[in-house]
Amino acid sequence: MKTIYNFDALQFNGKKKSLADFEGKVLLIVNTASQCLFTRQFKSLEKLYQKYKERGFEILAFPSNNFRNQEPLTGSTLETFCRINQQVSFSIFKRSHVIGEYTTPLYNFLSNKSENGRINSKPSWNFHKYLINRQGEVVDFFYPITSPLSGKICRNIERLLQE
Repeated sequence: MKTIYNFDALQFNGKKKSLADFEGKVLLIVNTASQCLFTRQFKSLEKLYQKYKERGFEILAFPSNNFRNQEPLTGSTLETFCRINQQVSFSIFKRSHVIGEYTTPLYNFLSNKSENGRINSKPSWNFHKYLINRQGEVVDFFYPITSPLSGKICRNIERLLQE
């Protein structure tokens, strides 16, 4: 069966990063946008990352312009926005498609039960979150309105970190 470790993601410098580099970690994968009402979740995502990173937790952010063009930034401008304006230190990848005709292979996998064996949940907006266990399997998802620091997300991360 496929896992997220079968995929690569493009970094801001254009180089491919194998998601196998995150093997053995609990992951939260989220599509982001710089001009969205939910952009304020960057601060909560960073707090979540700081809370659990020493225990084997990572956040992988994928900026996307799929929802009402709320991510107009690209390249170094986008990276600067995330790193300096939002002060995030977790992994952020190059802008990509998370729905539609040009959906990346990773997001096809995350959002289709026929691919991942567990859930069907295409992002309906920015800041849709997928929770991945240490084996690289999709185990849950959270809608954009769910705060990264919600009890539901934290309890699930805690459980997966103890497995």
